[in-house]
Amino acid sequence: MRLSLDPRRDGNQLASVRGRRAPVTEAPAPERDHVVAASETVTLVLGEDSPLPGSAADVEDLVRLLRGHVAQLGARTPPGTPALLRTQQLCSDSLPEGFIPSRVYLVRLAEATQELMAHVERGGPGPISVESGRRWRKPTVNVLRGAVFALALACLVFAASVPRT
Repeated sequence: MRLSLDPRRDGNQLASVRGRRAPVTEAPAPERDHVVAASETVTLVLGEDSPLPGSAADVEDLVRLLRGHVAQLGARTPPGTPALLRTQQLCSDSLPEGFIPSRVYLVRLAEATQELMAHVERGGPGPISVESGRRWRKPTVNVLRGAVFALALACLVFAASVPRT
C-alpha cells in the first residue's frame, strides 16, 4: 500500500476547499491520542512505501505537522529531556532551500519526532504534574451508594435511640 500526498479528506492530508487546496495543519482532535497521530505522520514520511514529497508545499505541510506533534508531545515530556531538546532544536531551524536539503531536513525531523514519541510512550502518557500531594482515586458509583446507605442507616439508628418526650 502506498501513501499518497494527493488532495483527500483525511486528517493528515491536504483537503480541497471550494476548488483550492488548503493545508490541514490543525492539531488532531482532542479525543485522539497525540502519539498515534504523530506516528501516522512519521510513517507518512519514513515508511518504506511512502513516496518522496513531490512539491515544496508538501514538504512544508509535513514539516508543519511534525512541528505541531513535537509541541504536543513536548507538553507530555519533562523539560530538559535530551530527546525533547534535540527535537526542539531541529524545529527551531528553518526549512532549508532546495530539493535535497529540504527532504533531508524532513527525514531528520521525522526521526527526531519518532525518538520523542518513543520517550513519551516509555515515560508515561499523562502530562507532567506540578502537584506533589497525594492523589486519591475517584470512588466508583457502588462505593458512593454504600456510603450513602451506611450514613442513612446510622441516622435511622440514632433517631430511633433518642428518647421521646
